Amino acid sequence: MDQRIELRHLRYFLAVAEELHFGRAAQRLHIAQPALSQQIRQLEKIVGVELFRRTSRSVRLTEAGAAFQPRARNLLGRLAADLDEAGRVGRGEAGRLDVAFITSATAIISEHLRAFSCRRPDVQVKLHDGFTTDVLAALERGTADVGIVRDAEERDDIDLSLLASERFVAVIPAEHPAARGDRVEARALAAEPLILFPRSAGTHAFDLNTQPLRNAGIDVQVAQECSNWHTIIMFVAAGLGVSIAPYSVTTLLPAGARRLELDGPPTVSRILMATRRGDDRPLLQAFIAASESITGRDHDRTRSAR
Repeated sequence: MDQRIELRHLRYFLAVAEELHFGRAAQRLHIAQPALSQQIRQLEKIVGVELFRRTSRSVRLTEAGAAFQPRARNLLGRLAADLDEAGRVGRGEAGRLDVAFITSATAIISEHLRAFSCRRPDVQVKLHDGFTTDVLAALERGTADVGIVRDAEERDDIDLSLLASERFVAVIPAEHPAARGDRVEARALAAEPLILFPRSAGTHAFDLNTQPLRNAGIDVQVAQECSNWHTIIMFVAAGLGVSIAPYSVTTLLPAGARRLELDGPPTVSRILMATRRGDDRPLLQAFIAASESITGRDHDRTRSAR
């Protein structure tokens, strides 16, 4: 069968099938009746059978025409839905957004995702967790659209914007002598095994995390490396060592762990939104706008968050 069927053939066929009158169908379509008749004959030639039985007094559907009518209506309906979906995706109202994030920012990303979902309920959000280095690599590969990272290093092809800042605190076993107070000097932790994420998870983040120890002249040696803060804190609660952690990951501590403020110069950790430079897709811009509604201001989208 010749496949050169066009959308106008379907629209013209449906008009005649519904009106069962070429004159009224032509008027409805705003075309001349001879042109409509020619298009219907062309469609019948493509299909290979008559779709209408014509007499001088009436027009009716043939058996083939009656079978073709719901299919033609369905094809046009699906096309209209597909066109509407494409438009909504293009405007950032629908589609899929891949968000890569660090687990230590779960509370923050949850708040931003909730704001985004309220604005774009038809967008499918896919979440991927990992270290800061993993998140940035996913952005560069194109497998993530937006990333939430901590204390990321500057990259030429990535824009970073500040979402939140927080202080570092000490996390120690509840039975540690320092646990009787509310504050501790970093040097008091020098003899304890340090439990932390590996340096490969993010060099700058690791350096900031251990800055209080280095400020106290402690040679940083990680005794146990873990891939997430929950595990780190559980190990501390079990009495296996101590850690320096961002405040937000210590809000719900197990019974065996204590959070203490650190004496000495404060060190700040920054949670950042990362996006590919020049990515101006409406869907991504909608996510950024939702995030700005949480922070209450425009993000400072620069090569590095200052």
